[in-house]
Amino acid sequence: MRILFDCRYTRTGRHDGISRYTAELVGALAKLHPVTMLINDHRQLEMLPDLPWELIPSPTSAGEPWVARSVNKLNPDIVFTPMQTMGGFGRRYKLVLTVHDLIYYRHPTPPRDLPAFVRGLWRLYHLAWWPQRMLLNRSDAVVTVSETTKALIAEHHLTKRPVSVISNAAQMPELAPGRRERTAPETKSLVYMGSFMPYKNVDTLVRAAALLPDYTLHLMSRVTDAERARLTELAPGASLVFHNGASDEEYAETLAAATAFASASHDEGFGIPLLEAMTVGTPVLASDIPIFREIGGNAALYFEPDSAEQVAANVRRLEQGDEWAARSAAGRAQAARYTWDESARRLLAVLTDTVAGADAEAVRRR
Repeated sequence: MRILFDCRYTRTGRHDGISRYTAELVGALAKLHPVTMLINDHRQLEMLPDLPWELIPSPTSAGEPWVARSVNKLNPDIVFTPMQTMGGFGRRYKLVLTVHDLIYYRHPTPPRDLPAFVRGLWRLYHLAWWPQRMLLNRSDAVVTVSETTKALIAEHHLTKRPVSVISNAAQMPELAPGRRERTAPETKSLVYMGSFMPYKNVDTLVRAAALLPDYTLHLMSRVTDAERARLTELAPGASLVFHNGASDEEYAETLAAATAFASASHDEGFGIPLLEAMTVGTPVLASDIPIFREIGGNAALYFEPDSAEQVAANVRRLEQGDEWAARSAAGRAQAARYTWDESARRLLAVLTDTVAGADAEAVRRR
């Protein structure tokens, strides 16, 4: 079985969520079965494992709907892509698409780094469900990253194809011996990792920080000057540290020293930062939404998304007795359920079954 893995959404210089999903999953899959990566920029190879690769056009080019013309020449049996928008007109191979979330149907602002014409298409695409159905039904199988999103796909009848869950996992830098098993926080601080888009609801965390004058809130991601000023003015009494894009090492060290990781998001497709926090033994405070319940399980403490008071109350709860140590240990156990190796094993099963099913159907028709 010749497998091609679409790695064209890999960032250069620094991973985002889909980029890291791509790099980690293709590396783990290659341990189980030969795989060839598809890239569109040689610089992507710096962020990917050392595997065979082929160069094809960019996924944001105007010719993407007909990219199968290039892929057909590589004679794959099956292609896996970590997005749902890979072109497939005229393909002569099996295709497995990925849906990470359905967030942009409820929050239609597209990512700012996309070309203008792609942003326009993005908005149009999310005005109705039928374009998503059309894309997914032209595949042979669909992958998503959580049971929560799988349920939403079924609820909205988005595809007739089989849907499988291939989860994210956490990949954190190594910490000093013993830091993951610590039984108390090293600093009175909270950490947030994620964008500053409105649905992320960072405002609630900032207002909570103002209710916790003895705590510092670390905001790790890149932020515009305007957003920094707005959040600073929102709660003048809050102690805020804007890292404006921390390295993986800086993020891991800040997280490992913190009292808790916090996210007040109204919507998510998965929640990798929750896993990252639990992996290093830092308790999680999360808004009470279905996906966070799925990822955080019984280890996390939950709050109503817009309640800064509940966030602050949960922080104070972590100060009581052995609550912090218990949540830390429970988080490490919860995070251990998610590994790239297990996700790769599940993905290989999906790819094998898809090709085998197609072969069986061809025999039946003959």
